[in-house]
Amino acid sequence: MTRQHSLARADGSPAPVRQRLSKVPEVTALFWVIKVLCTTVGESAADFLNVNLGLGLTGTSVVTGVLLVGALIVQFTVRRYVPVTYWLAVALVSVFGTLVTDNLTDNLGVPLETSTLVFGGLLGLTFLAWYLVERTLSIHSVLTARREAFYWLAVLVTFALGTATGDLMAEVLGVGYLMTGVIMVALIAALAAGWRNGLNPVLSFWLVYVLTRPLGASIGDYLSQSQDVGGLGLGATVTSLIFTAGIIVIVVYFSVTRADVIPATPATRSAAAGSGSGSDSGARPGRGGLVQTIVVVSLVLVTAGTGYFLRRSALESDTSGLAPASDQASGGGQAAPFSPLGDLSKFATITQDTLDRLNAGHQSAATSRIGDLETAWDNAEARLKPRDGAAWTAIDDRIDTALRALRSTHPDVNRERSALTGLLTDLRPQAGT
Repeated sequence: MTRQHSLARADGSPAPVRQRLSKVPEVTALFWVIKVLCTTVGESAADFLNVNLGLGLTGTSVVTGVLLVGALIVQFTVRRYVPVTYWLAVALVSVFGTLVTDNLTDNLGVPLETSTLVFGGLLGLTFLAWYLVERTLSIHSVLTARREAFYWLAVLVTFALGTATGDLMAEVLGVGYLMTGVIMVALIAALAAGWRNGLNPVLSFWLVYVLTRPLGASIGDYLSQSQDVGGLGLGATVTSLIFTAGIIVIVVYFSVTRADVIPATPATRSAAAGSGSGSDSGARPGRGGLVQTIVVVSLVLVTAGTGYFLRRSALESDTSGLAPASDQASGGGQAAPFSPLGDLSKFATITQDTLDRLNAGHQSAATSRIGDLETAWDNAEARLKPRDGAAWTAIDDRIDTALRALRSTHPDVNRERSALTGLLTDLRPQAGT
């Protein structure tokens, strides 16, 4: 991580001075592009291992955890920034960070509101410890193993926080992935404008780093979802291949041109930076980084909290205005199927379509159609789950079982048919009286 650089001695003769090489890349426009691409591919890879290979959340977490440890060992071992090593680690952190939140939500039943607050607090504590120990949070001074450890811990927590925040907005609050992406773009643009006008660059960088995670998920969902639900219909596989190709092209470009390599810093300068500077791009401690951080974070918390409570109130009003499901009747006077979640005929129709295509021998068409059910169910979570959490969870588990059966790399028709039939039973319960 060091190299020799000649400076003049007091007598005028050259003297070798050790220079430290940064272990992370310079932040450029392509940095953000590839970061978003890694986010999307990471989530797709997690879904593939979880659903297609049937490993489940726990199995997928173990596999990706082992791979991540291996990638980080290599990353800490190399003496300088290597694009392939660094971005492989980022992609695996993306997968593992996403799985941390998913495990808390699906396996342990931790609400996304709680996960968001906990990971936000952990990120704040990580930065506090980093600054107290190193006296800087600058990515331009990631020159030692200890600073690199703080850096990767912060990256991991930002991915978990970004996952919790994005899912909270898209699913629990019913904003939807596309609109969540639009909101993220607007926030990132506001932060970019703030940075141009004097906002602390370290603060700007890490806030944008968190926001690009839900942005990447939104872009991926929009490209992969079928046109029936407002997407482009490229499918998860095609979308993943496109994004992976983009990552490879940019990594090759960086490897050849070294356009994102942070220039070597003499050890004396880095030591001085470690004892004083707290931001990137030559920002001085007197620039007000601490004050700006307090103000910006306070504004974010107040705005987000207000938006959350207003949205939840609107959802509760929508739910409370519904007649009991047992009292609902169809237009012809026949009693509607009883369900504590209300009318689930939309989801039953998609499930029946999937079963019909499967019975007709159209495996790929059935697999595609079940994706529409997944999207429609996720989009309706904000309104359905508050009505009866237990009933929602039971059907959600049934849908996951059907998804794993139809997306398996070795599909079994009998298993698929059984999963769909069981799901239909839950979606079309006994008619109420």
